[in-house]
Amino acid sequence: MAIRPGKKQKKVDEGAPSWMTSFADMTNLVLTFFILLYALSEDNPIKNDAMLGVFKAIGPKEGGLTLQKGKMTELGNTVQSLPSMEKGEQAGKAVKLAIAMFQQEITSKKVRIKEDERGLIVSLAADTFFKPSSAEIDIETVRPILQKVANFLSIDAFKNNKFRIEGHTDSIPTDPGSPYPTNWELSSMRSINVLKYLVEYGVNEKQFQVTGLADTVPLMSNETEEGRAYNRRVDIVILSEGHL
Repeated sequence: MAIRPGKKQKKVDEGAPSWMTSFADMTNLVLTFFILLYALSEDNPIKNDAMLGVFKAIGPKEGGLTLQKGKMTELGNTVQSLPSMEKGEQAGKAVKLAIAMFQQEITSKKVRIKEDERGLIVSLAADTFFKPSSAEIDIETVRPILQKVANFLSIDAFKNNKFRIEGHTDSIPTDPGSPYPTNWELSSMRSINVLKYLVEYGVNEKQFQVTGLADTVPLMSNETEEGRAYNRRVDIVILSEGHL
């Protein structure tokens, strides 16, 4: 077909549009990131350390033609946060182990397992372990439970943890003839006596702190007997990092 004089020929675009290059680069980065996460999920510390070393070397580079840090820096930070994820998994395993170990005591409401921002808590129902207004442990009754608690706290997963034993009472004052003038003394002495038996059963005393909190941290209302019974407890807190 002849081209008419004076009329420009229409230019035909060839190849992919320019934005496809940037899109392909981004897709490759995302794919590489998820491959790395999958590889790190395997339990091979030597391989993981090697891969993280390579990734850190790539991470803090300048991005493109700009003067700002590239996305690799953010990806590197995400990968470096993986140990925190691992600690979360370990905490979840500890909870499952505690529930399995104390299943019978949980069913009979002698022990409760819970978590808060400080860590895992093994809560001992005070009415099972102590007589009213007394800090003396009924050891003939609860010895197997305390031995089980000591065994749980002695597992390798907790060898670097700190433990805090917290005594709690209800809001009713102690008996006038009691050796403990207030609930502060009573709750503190209950914590100390629990620690004494745990040490006897093999825990490392240097990992522990003890305190008495009287009725200042109730879990339920002290207006009912059920609530007061729930509040009378000795909590053994397995402290997480940041709460030492």
